[in-house]
Amino acid sequence: MNYEEFLEKKDVMPQAAGSVDAEESVPEPEELDVQKAVVEELAADKAKLDVQMQEMGRRIESLEALLAAKSRELDEALADKKVAVEEIEASFRSKIAELEQKVAAEQERQFDEQARNPNALALLDRDMELPDRFPGETRDHVLEVIKEARDAAEAEGRLRRAQLLEGVLVANEPNGELVNRRTAMKKLFDDNGNILSGPVIEELNRFGISYKDGENYLLTAEILKRTY
Repeated sequence: MNYEEFLEKKDVMPQAAGSVDAEESVPEPEELDVQKAVVEELAADKAKLDVQMQEMGRRIESLEALLAAKSRELDEALADKKVAVEEIEASFRSKIAELEQKVAAEQERQFDEQARNPNALALLDRDMELPDRFPGETRDHVLEVIKEARDAAEAEGRLRRAQLLEGVLVANEPNGELVNRRTAMKKLFDDNGNILSGPVIEELNRFGISYKDGENYLLTAEILKRTY
């Protein structure tokens, strides 16, 4: 065996091994392409995310602006409603005050009519100390009696009496309470078929109107005649 050849081979082998290691440590072109593609894809994804984030930011700003506008509109609407309610309440208070004034004026007028001295205005005299047994009816009953007497005087040819009674009627107008009560009772009877039913008796009792003569029940016409 030639010793020199052995040495040459031994020297050559490490060099070959070193050459192989150097070749393995250098990246292949395909790997570089893959890495580059990955990086580019990640960059593209990041760019897309940035665009989406910007778009979402704009949408959030738009929604916030819309919410603020709606909130202002709601506040304005509530303010308008409040003003409208206050105006309605003020109008109701004004109308109530007006009605109260009218009622007070009417009550005062009626009181004056009852409390005044009839001799100062008419031919009918009334003692203010004498209690009115049927408030609101006494005057009208008296005037109806005078009217009937005037009609009878005219029919009998008693002209002087008829003229005197006519003067009393002209100077004294009825207040209408007697007619109103008579009409209300007649309507009550008509609505119930002119029968003394339970509701009719209850209504008569409420006004203290008798519907019996002893143990006998009266007809509705008799009750109306006896009362009004």
